[in-house]
Amino acid sequence: MNPLGRLPCDAGVVLRGSEAADCTASAKRWTLAAAILGSSMAFIDGSVVNVGIPAIQRDLGASASEAQWVIESYALFLAALLLVGGVLGDRFGRRRVFMVGAVIFSLTSLACALSPTATSLIVARAVQGIGAALLVPGSLSLISAVFPEGERGRAIGTWSAFSGVTAALGPVIGGWLIDHYSWAWAFLVNLPFGVALLAMTALKVPESRSHQAGEVDVRGAALVTVGLAGVVYSFIQAPNLGWSSIEVLAALLVGALGLAFFVREEAHVAAPMLPLGLFRSADFAGANLLTLLLYAALGGGLYYLPLNLIQVQGYDAAAAGAALLPFIAIMFLLSRWSGKLVDKVGPKLPLVVGPLIAALGFALFAWPSIGGSYWVTFFPAVFALGLGMVITVTPLTTTVMNAVATDQAGIASGINNAASRVAGLLAIAVFGILMAHAFDETLRAGLRELQLPPKLFSAIEQQRHRLAAIEIPQGVDKATAAAIKHAIGLAFIDGFRWVMGCCAVLGVLSALSAALMIGSKKS
Repeated sequence: MNPLGRLPCDAGVVLRGSEAADCTASAKRWTLAAAILGSSMAFIDGSVVNVGIPAIQRDLGASASEAQWVIESYALFLAALLLVGGVLGDRFGRRRVFMVGAVIFSLTSLACALSPTATSLIVARAVQGIGAALLVPGSLSLISAVFPEGERGRAIGTWSAFSGVTAALGPVIGGWLIDHYSWAWAFLVNLPFGVALLAMTALKVPESRSHQAGEVDVRGAALVTVGLAGVVYSFIQAPNLGWSSIEVLAALLVGALGLAFFVREEAHVAAPMLPLGLFRSADFAGANLLTLLLYAALGGGLYYLPLNLIQVQGYDAAAAGAALLPFIAIMFLLSRWSGKLVDKVGPKLPLVVGPLIAALGFALFAWPSIGGSYWVTFFPAVFALGLGMVITVTPLTTTVMNAVATDQAGIASGINNAASRVAGLLAIAVFGILMAHAFDETLRAGLRELQLPPKLFSAIEQQRHRLAAIEIPQGVDKATAAAIKHAIGLAFIDGFRWVMGCCAVLGVLSALSAALMIGSKKS
């Protein structure tokens, strides 16, 4: 779950464009509308699906690892191909590639909604991620193609405002649809938007391309995809198969080799998707390390929040979607203040203080057990996290953009966006190991205390891979069923606390990276 909606450095992607075409006012308005709608589809999908995971687990009988793959398969291809998607638009036409992305995204949304099994849903989500990798950078570059430099600021502001509204309302509306109809509506909601987007883009948006677009780094894209897939697969499957499993070790080896060869490829290819020379700047390297650490905490930790709220605390999907509304409100109300703060004190101090406050927010998430008012249990954590992130995002963007030459701003901001997505991708996989270990240990201890009959004990323990989605066998009396459910909830809370503790540590480390690297003399 990314409650921010947009990611750091999105404005940099918009500002990178070649000279804007001489477009009519009508074309500009329609292009901005198409960019907003295209981004909104991706933002809604990213946030609503997290809220729908408990229902998907229940209806499809998905294990915890399969639930992770519903998120990870999409995130994998989006993160790996995001930079390639931008180059494809510059080279072959931004409108054309944007529309291809919209078609793939819309058709696979339908395929997701109609998926009869967890496996088919995972496959459909992977293809949907490819569509998003074309749609997301395209929606931003369309703005740069039609708005001249003097008008881009207002266009960015409009786009950002609608992004905030989408981030706020998407999970709530999607959660309501899931509560009243089905998890399939988390995907079906994309279809009318997709049809409208295609019609609008085909009829009203002018085509554009860059005359300086580089070659498409196909080998780099393939290597990073294989590398990330191997690493993520090994981490997700390790809790089920064990680290000694040949399958897990082979996947980890393939992933490590893929990433190693990717770095080697990027060091030698003429037009790399990841120019390694940019990392010679300590500011750029520090900002991206901060992004990797902090967004790992944000993406990995908040993946488990809806599961806690719905499966343990008893929230419905709409209420779980609304739980982060204070976060959105803080981002909306204080973003301008954050920008003024950067102008007044520079980016380094906010990049130290902001992550520390966010770390406090993650620590506060570890405090609640089962039950209690939202305002006493989760609101303080949401508030602190929102305050920490609003202090961080603007100076982070400023640091990345100022660390490179103007003609490299587009690729630099794209790298930072990709880093934030890769961070969440890896964190969900790694935190899954921690969650599974803590959950298993606490669940076994809790079930032993209940002194259950061996057959019932075994029936519960055999479902431990489903975490809090474990189903209590029929025929169990109400008192025993309630005690088992409480033991399952406490086991999940124990794992959740470990995850949030790690998130807090990542927040502190991200602040440390800013303190040591940003503003150094080597930049």
